Amino acid sequence: MPLPKAPDKPATILLPADSPAPPAPVRARRPGSALSASPGKPASGLRASPGLPSEALRAKAGEPASELRARTGQPASEPRARERPAAHLALVETRTRAAGRKVRPASGRPKLFVLDTNVLMHDPTSLFRFEEHDIFLPMMTLEELDGHKKGLSEVARNARQASRSLDALVATCHHKIEEGILLSSIGNTEATGRLFLQTEAIAEVLPPSLPVGKADNHILGVVRALSQTRADCDVVLVSKDINMRVKARALGLSAEDYTNDKVLEDTDVLYTGVLALPDNFWDRHSKAMESWQQSGASYYRITGPLVPELLINEFVFLEVATPPFYAQVKEIRAKTAVLRVLRDYLHAKNAVWGITARNREQSFALNLLMDPDCDFVTLIGQAGTGKTLLALAAGLAQTLESRRYSEIIMTRATVPFGEDIGFLPGTEEEKMAPWMGALEDNLEVLNRGEDAAGEWGRAATNDLIRTRIRIKAMSFMRGRTFISKYLIIDEAQNLTPKQMKTLITRAGPGTKVVCLGNIAQIDTPYLTEGSSGLSYVVDRFKGWPHAGHVTLQRGERSRLADHAAEAL
Repeated sequence: MPLPKAPDKPATILLPADSPAPPAPVRARRPGSALSASPGKPASGLRASPGLPSEALRAKAGEPASELRARTGQPASEPRARERPAAHLALVETRTRAAGRKVRPASGRPKLFVLDTNVLMHDPTSLFRFEEHDIFLPMMTLEELDGHKKGLSEVARNARQASRSLDALVATCHHKIEEGILLSSIGNTEATGRLFLQTEAIAEVLPPSLPVGKADNHILGVVRALSQTRADCDVVLVSKDINMRVKARALGLSAEDYTNDKVLEDTDVLYTGVLALPDNFWDRHSKAMESWQQSGASYYRITGPLVPELLINEFVFLEVATPPFYAQVKEIRAKTAVLRVLRDYLHAKNAVWGITARNREQSFALNLLMDPDCDFVTLIGQAGTGKTLLALAAGLAQTLESRRYSEIIMTRATVPFGEDIGFLPGTEEEKMAPWMGALEDNLEVLNRGEDAAGEWGRAATNDLIRTRIRIKAMSFMRGRTFISKYLIIDEAQNLTPKQMKTLITRAGPGTKVVCLGNIAQIDTPYLTEGSSGLSYVVDRFKGWPHAGHVTLQRGERSRLADHAAEAL
């Protein structure tokens, strides 16, 4: 390719005079964390110690520290060191705060979040995701949690993990349980609030039209009673059940969805892996530019204002140039970036197992799939964009031709689109066969190139391919290690972040993992585009030198499928 032409103030905590030392700075709520504050409402209040309400900070004139602690719920005779973590439970994984992140100062009234059962069954670590806020668990929530703990499903496992976390928290409580249990007492340092359990009957005041015996209405009654008795904080119901939130708002109660598991609120800002360069790119970035050839590819080292916005393995293109410029970011160091010109898979001479790219994004995807240094690839696109076909073609080429991988392993989430057809007989692969219709369809396309060899040649090729493709159920993946395999995870949008982590960590030396999916077609209950495991890994792996992502834009299945995807 020819070279281009040169071209706020901190919060103050008031303590009595005999207090030995001021408490540690309070961690403020970060933007986009567990539950965003309502518009116009501050996130939280100041706390004298983890979990205490803000009113505890206002000491009366001449009041000793012991009386202050007694008034705020702390034992007067015990030192503060009593409330330090007494045990550590390795059941919960907490995310560490990014270094240098700007922290918003805490202000306003504290919140008391009442958790619905489905929140704990959806995310058993939700107890530790509310940072400085307090949590209240009604007795009905514990009863429902106990009723769902039996079985081998993901919901049952989450219920058991939540129960173990509650048991560990209660074990660290050495004072009256009514005073609340420090959530940080088992090692979750970001959770500085307290856990309150319902220890006595609460008079439920609900409209006569709501049945008293229903569990949801019982929880609503607890929320309503707390909102009337707890004047020191805002009581908020947290539930994944839309109807529960609607009923709460109809009763004049505050209710919110649990959003801590969401990677992003708007999927329009999800990382696409592709960046269009401005028309004046070379004029602004060619100063002191370097170029060289290495291993048959052209490289450019550039400097300019666009460099800080680039990510490793991100694709950039400039189609107003002649010829068009397509490159991949391979290195970012200080204010310089290294771009590598891509292999053109739109040309028939670079066909992969007889497949050539039909558009720009497909060519980008093949560059990732054929790159031996890229261990993890994610492809997102609507129906008919060629995700499965490209992944299979690249896998067959690297398994049967270059022998980079020993075999292809394909799996997918077995979530039915409609009503389940029931029990499936046979072996593991026979049970998975109905779920792998996409594999059969794409193998038929890939074997069309053998027409010249006749029917016997096609049959022999088909048999050879099937000896190198293994279909595995996701249920039996835990504990396995894949060495030098090409692992394809289809329909990955139906996986939770925890399931995605379980699958990706199966990869051993020399294994490549390819995740395919369409986040607009999620069939798993309680999963959304923002909380899907596919969106989760796209966001977490962006910028890693051995991972890449491409969002496929154009459908290439047929003009009918392409129009239906846009119009329906």
